[in-house]
Parts: sequence; structure tokens; C-alpha cells
Amino acid sequence: MAVAFLLVSLIAGIISIGMAMYFRQLVLKEDPGNEKMVTVAGYIEDGAKAYIKVQYMVLAGFVGALFFIILFALPSPLAPSERYAVFFNWEQAVAYLIGSVGSMLAGYLGLYVGVKANTRAAQACTVGTKEGFNVAFFGGAVMGLAVVGVALIGVSVLYWVFGTPLVVLGFSFGASSIALFMKCGGGIFTKTADVGADLVGKAEYDLPEDDPRNPATIADNVGDNVGDIAGMGSDLFDSYVASIVAAMMLAASLALITGINPDLDPVLRATLVVAPVVLCGVGLIASLIGIFIIKYRKAEDPGKALNNGTYYATLIFAGIAAIFTWILTLDLDPDGSLLLWRIYFAVLIGLASGIVMGFTSDYFTRDDKAPTRNIANSAKEGHAVVILSGFSYGLLSVVPPTLGIIVAMAVSYLLAGVFGVAMAAVGMLAIVGTIVSNDAYGPIVDNSRAIAEQGELGDDVIRTADHLDSAGNTAKAITKGFAIGAANLTVFALLFSFAEESGITAVDLLRIEVLIGAFVGVVVPALFSALLVLAVQRNAAKMVDEIRRQFEENPKILTGEEPADFKRTIDIATKGSLRELILPSIISITVPIAIGIIFGVASLGAFLAGAILSGFVFAVFMSNSGGSWDNAKKWIEDGNLGGKGTDVHKASITGDTVGDPFKDTAGPSINTLLVVMSLTASIFMGLLLLFNGGMGLITF
Repeated sequence: MAVAFLLVSLIAGIISIGMAMYFRQLVLKEDPGNEKMVTVAGYIEDGAKAYIKVQYMVLAGFVGALFFIILFALPSPLAPSERYAVFFNWEQAVAYLIGSVGSMLAGYLGLYVGVKANTRAAQACTVGTKEGFNVAFFGGAVMGLAVVGVALIGVSVLYWVFGTPLVVLGFSFGASSIALFMKCGGGIFTKTADVGADLVGKAEYDLPEDDPRNPATIADNVGDNVGDIAGMGSDLFDSYVASIVAAMMLAASLALITGINPDLDPVLRATLVVAPVVLCGVGLIASLIGIFIIKYRKAEDPGKALNNGTYYATLIFAGIAAIFTWILTLDLDPDGSLLLWRIYFAVLIGLASGIVMGFTSDYFTRDDKAPTRNIANSAKEGHAVVILSGFSYGLLSVVPPTLGIIVAMAVSYLLAGVFGVAMAAVGMLAIVGTIVSNDAYGPIVDNSRAIAEQGELGDDVIRTADHLDSAGNTAKAITKGFAIGAANLTVFALLFSFAEESGITAVDLLRIEVLIGAFVGVVVPALFSALLVLAVQRNAAKMVDEIRRQFEENPKILTGEEPADFKRTIDIATKGSLRELILPSIISITVPIAIGIIFGVASLGAFLAGAILSGFVFAVFMSNSGGSWDNAKKWIEDGNLGGKGTDVHKASITGDTVGDPFKDTAGPSINTLLVVMSLTASIFMGLLLLFNGGMGLITF
């Protein structure tokens, strides 16, 4: 009966794709606005499509090369005669290809609707806040539902066909490798434009936010879509699939689950393997119901509506998941039934922990809370003090989510061993449809605010769009906290799975090869972050030079008599982002393989542990400090502490400029880095075991 429940997830995935297409139609039938709005939206759409086209061409080569490496260079995990014996790994290669294409498809669908929804949301703001919110939210829901639908269909079908999570691992690896490109590339693009626009347009020429005279404005709007919609969607798609796969692989070894003999109950084993997929299907149903509740309740406060949607989805999931857990226990003995209920509570603990972590990020980044207000006030003391204040609060913000992760891990482990930890990660991402919908809402309303200004809709409409945008900033902060927590629980589960597959029973830190692996692991997130921030810095410098050149060579741009050359700035951001993401992407795959080949799988396990721990600190610190700097600047721009054009405002712009690549490029990308490295270690396991039985080329 357990395997038959995969139908729940498969059907839920199909319904999700159908609902995504339905919401797409709802958005597209709305009024796109006046001629100026349509023109600006057209610039944004053309820029986003041009970027995605070039990126997908690059990705096609990358995916093709890795497909053949997996196919011919890795031993098959399903070899009938001996494990890892046959070098024709077509099962994982095909799964990898499906995962890659699925991730690209979900990203493109969400991006397509996002660039259509922005001008329609702006026009809807002329009617009222609720109308503007509905258009933007349903535009975001297309991305959320596409991500979850593609993921569940892929996982369900592959497991049904091949009957082992080892093949589904290839699907997860495909999703993760694409997510790394999408998140890093989109993050570099959007911050190249944003930093350039702020440094020249705001700080040097005192131009308002989203002023059409600023040549980087359209590139910044394009970046919101490719970075925050396609990029974050791919990021959560990757974590979502990885959490399911990690739990499925651990369930294949009941020895890792507290109090269960792995040789006694094959029915229990089958039930536990499909439980992560079934519960994620239930989570999707809960997300759909939550989305419709948001639609029909029509809260006046958009931020409250988004938060309520998360609460509704959580409560609905808890109820439906309890029903399905009870049904799954009908075929089990009392011990198996008790274990399944313990797993259910581990799932709820993970979900609750994710929500707490999300709202912790919200506290440290909202402009009506003490940390952001204190950073804003520090701007009175100058540029350097703003940096010191934001840096310090960013570090401080690491503490609460760390405690949340510790509690979630400890309690879920006590309930069901390491499988409980894996299921806590599944629980944290169970309502990812709602989470991605809320996140994609953010860049849509950000764009709609820009279009409202450039379309000359008037101050009242711009204020309405600002109100929606403020809720979007909060939603993005919550999503980032949620994503960081989910990614870390997921990679811990993948680490346990890697240890089981490689035969590692314990990691002795007194062994030199283990210390070397841990040391390299701690350093890689720092190196990765540095490469991404430097990429933004180099490309932003080119953007700054280009904006200054346009203003100096054509003064009529500043008077509004002639339009800026938007294509040139978009081209700079596109080429720079795609060029700069190559080295970080290579590092994420080659370094784990190199550690495993040279020093062995035990060293690789330590490498992953070190990367997870330092990566968590970097991700939380950079995301929250960047968000705080951003909202401190916006609070000042709202008229506080003297408002726009003052020295205080210029100091806050410096903080925001530093924080932009922190919060939208390096910080969120670390999540994907950790998942990619963990999956690389697992999928290349067969190859690594060929080198001195997994001991590596160098032994001490």
C-alpha cells in the first residue's frame, strides 16, 4: 500500500502544474496599463529573456558534458553482479538530465509570468491595494506551484520506475547544479545593476529610486526577476528535492533509525522510503488550500495576508499529514506504527523550526525593529559606523537560528535517529509552494513600483505600490531565513546518507587526513563568497563607468529629453554574470571530488561537515546584515533622520551598497553550494571507492 501512495504525490504534482497554468491565465488577462508602462515592462521582459536565453545556452553545454561524465565515467549503482561494477550509469544519467531540464523549466515558467505580472500589478494598484496584491501574489504563485509540481512529478515517477532512491539522487543532482548557476548568475546580475544604480544615480545625481533617467534602472528590474524569481525558485527547488532524496536514502537503511532492526520488517522499510514523498504531496495540497484562502479572505494588509497564508498552510498540513500518517500505519505492527508517529512529530518540529527561523530573519531586517533602526541611527556618525553596525548585527543574527537548528536536530534525533533529522528537513520544506509564492511576490511588486513611477501613475498609486513592496521585502527576508535553515538540515541529512553509503562509522578528528578535509571545508564557503562579491564589485565598476559615460556624453538623459541606453547596461550585467559564475560552479563540483580522490571518503565527510558549519554562519550573517542595511536606507528615505539627500542618507546608501551582494548574491548562494557539494560526494561515491577502497591516493 505504501508505494501506491506515491499516486498522492504524483496527482498533487499534476494538479500543481495545472493550477500554475490557471494562475498564469488569471494574471495575463489583467490590464497591462498605459503605453509607457507597457514599454518599460517590455524592456524588462526583453532583458530577462535575453539573459535566460544566453544562460540556458551555457547550461546546455554544461549539462551535456556532465551527462556523459555520469553515463560513462561513473560506475552504475544498480549493477546486478557487484555494486558499482558496471561503467554504464544510464539510470542516474537520465535522472540527472530530467532534474536539470525540470529545474530550468520551472525557473523559466516563473520568470515568464513574473515579467508579465509586474505592469499588471502596477495598473491594478490604480484600483486599490487588494487588487494590486492579488495580481502580484498570483504571479508569484505560478513560480511556487511550478517548482513543487515539477519536483514531485520527477521524484514520484523516477522512484516508481526504478524502485530505488539511488536513481532519484541523479534527479536531485541535476536540480542542484542548475540551481547553482541560476542563483549565482542571477545574484551577480541583479547586484551589478543595483550597486551601479545606487552609487551613481542616487549618491552622485540624487535621482529617486527607479528613476527612468538612470541607465541601470531597467537592468536592476531585470535582475529582480532573474535573481529573485528564477534564482530563488531554483534554490528552493534544489533544497526541496535534496531533502526528499536524503530521507529516502536513509530510509533504505533502517539500522540508522532508533530502535528498529533493519532485517525484520520489509513493509516498514517500504513505508519509510515513500513517506517523504507522500508528506511533501500533502504539503503541496496544504499550500494550494492556503493560496486559495489568501485569495478569498482578501486581507487589507498585504504583509499580514502573506504571513497568514504561511500559518494556514502550516496548520492544514499538520492536520492532513496526521490523517495520512494514520493510514500508513494500518499495515504496520505496533512498533512500526509508533515509529511513524514519532516521524510525524519530527516533521512538525522541522516545519515549526523553519517558520521560527524565517521570522527571526524578519526581526533582524525589518525597519520597525531595533536592529535596523539602530543601524539607521548609526548613519548619523558616518559611513564607516554604518558598516560596523550592520556587520555586528549580522553576526549577532547567527545565534537565534543556530539555536533553532540545534533544537530541531536534537529533538528529531531523539524521536527517530538521523532519519528523524532528515524528516525534519522534509517538514521544513513541506509547504515550499507557499514559501516560493511569497518570495516571488517580492520582485514582482518591486518591479511594479518602478513601473508605476516610470508610467507616471501619480503619487497615490506609487504609495500603494510602495506598501506592497514593503510587504515583499519582509516576505523575501523570511524566505531567505527559511531557505537557509532548510538547506542546512538537508545537507546534514545528506551527510548522514553519505556516511552510510561510504561505510564511515565515525570520523576521527585526530587523523591528519580528516583534519585536512575539515579545514578545506571550512574555507570553501569563504572562498565562494569572496569570488561572488568580487564578481559583483568588478561588474558594478563597469556599470558605474557606463552610467557616468552616458550622463556625461548625453546631458539630455538627465533632463528627460532622451532615453538612456538600457540595452548597454543590461548587456554589461549579462556578460559579466555569466563569465563570473564559471569558477564558483567548478569549485562546487571539483573540490569535493578532489578531496575524496586524494585523501579518501573519511576526509571528504569531514570536508562536508566543515563546509556545512562555516557555510551556515556565512549564509545567515550575509543575508541578514544585507537586509538590515537595505531596510535602514529605505527607512531613512521614508523621511526619517532628515530623509533623502542628506549625509545620513548617503551613509546609509554605502551600507546598502555593501549589503546588496551580501544578501542577494553570496549569502543565499551558499545554500546551493552546500547542497551541490553534498550531492556531488554521494553521486560520485562509486568512483571514489575505486581509489584504494575509499582510502584515497595519499594515506598517512
